[in-house]
Amino acid sequence: MRRLAEIMARLRTPETGCPWDLEQSFDTIVPYTIEEAHEVADAIARRAWDELPAELGDLAFQVVFHSRMAEEQGLFDLADVLKAVCDKMIARHPHVFGTESNAKSAAQQTLDWEKIKAAERAGRSERGTLDGVAMGLPALSRALKLQNRAARVGFDWESADDVLDKLVEEAKEVAEARDSLGPEELQEEYGDLMFVMVNLGRHMGLDPEACLRAANRKFTNRFAHIERRLAETGRRPADSTLEEMDALWNEARAMKMK
Repeated sequence: MRRLAEIMARLRTPETGCPWDLEQSFDTIVPYTIEEAHEVADAIARRAWDELPAELGDLAFQVVFHSRMAEEQGLFDLADVLKAVCDKMIARHPHVFGTESNAKSAAQQTLDWEKIKAAERAGRSERGTLDGVAMGLPALSRALKLQNRAARVGFDWESADDVLDKLVEEAKEVAEARDSLGPEELQEEYGDLMFVMVNLGRHMGLDPEACLRAANRKFTNRFAHIERRLAETGRRPADSTLEEMDALWNEARAMKMK
């Protein structure tokens, strides 16, 4: 970590550093930070263990980059960042680093963790149930966190069946909006439908972000199968019919391609 910090300092040294790195700010680097986190998740999902060290390194570089920019502005430095996370982990694990017993289930420890986080939010004057859920999260992940927070204070459906009923209701409203309302109203109704879809996954113990990533991966692999099969006859998707592509899609499905 020290070596990485030294490399970052060289990159950000005026006149002798890298022009691109010197031009960056917190705002311009944030998209790269998010992208690198997703690339870590992608490597894990693909079980690409040989790629994971480099992807984790790229993510660590983002931490060092933000820390260096903060140090230049007199806000904090990398030592403060590392101290903060160490202190937080120790405080949130009193059953490991403190006097509490660690003879607890994982579920109980999760509840304890949430109580500690709630106390931390209160210390930051975050009084509302939904305060502190990061705006920058992917929309599906943020919806899940918002719903989990609301559920902890009793604002929730009783079962997945109730959510399914709501899903049907929202789907009808989307159809009605498509036929009779403007684009803004349609966007709102479609957003409501997606929000309920997240809630359905939550009630079924599913992570909507992970589910959609898997669906994207499956679609990508099956469409690639279509392209490969068409290429065998010297054609591309644009040169074929929908019926031909649909038949090849069903072929990929029969192969249980994921």
